[in-house]
Amino acid sequence: MQRIANLLVIKDNYVLLLKKPRRNWYVAPGGKMDSGESVYEAAVREFKEETGATPVEPKVKGIYTMMIMEPETKEVLDEWMLYTFVAKDLIGTPYESNREGLLEWHPVESLQTLPMAEGDRSNLLFAVSQSGVQYGTFYYTEEFELLEERLQNSTEGDLN
Repeated sequence: MQRIANLLVIKDNYVLLLKKPRRNWYVAPGGKMDSGESVYEAAVREFKEETGATPVEPKVKGIYTMMIMEPETKEVLDEWMLYTFVAKDLIGTPYESNREGLLEWHPVESLQTLPMAEGDRSNLLFAVSQSGVQYGTFYYTEEFELLEERLQNSTEGDLN
C-alpha cells in the first residue's frame, strides 16, 4: 500500500498550495514516504523538497484511506494512506515552482472554491478550521470523482 504525507502551512490567514499541471488542481505539498521513514519525517522532508522552506512545529491533522473504485462493480483498483500535517509558520522563502508545479499562497477561504479533489477539500478545510484530528476514507473513481466520504473527528489530544 502506498503511503503519502502532505503538509499545509497556514500563515497570516493564507495557505501555501501546489498547483499540479496535469489537472490544474491544488494540493498541499507532499509525496510518497520512503521505506523506514516515519509519517512525520516524510511530511517534513517532502515539504522541504517541494518548497525549499522548513515548516515550524508541524502537527498531524488527518489520517485517511484513499480508495480508487470501479463504480459499477465496486472493485478496488488502488488504495493508499494519506497523512496530513499542518504548521503555523515556515522558515525560508518558498520556491515559486518546482518539478511538481507552481507554489502559490492563497487566502484560507479559497480552499472552498479552488479546483482540487473533493476529498482534499474536505481534508484541508478541516485542517484549517477545526481542532483535533480527522480520520476518514474517501472513495473515488479512476478519474478522481468522489463517490463517497466517511469522516470521523477526534478532539482527544487536541493539537491547536
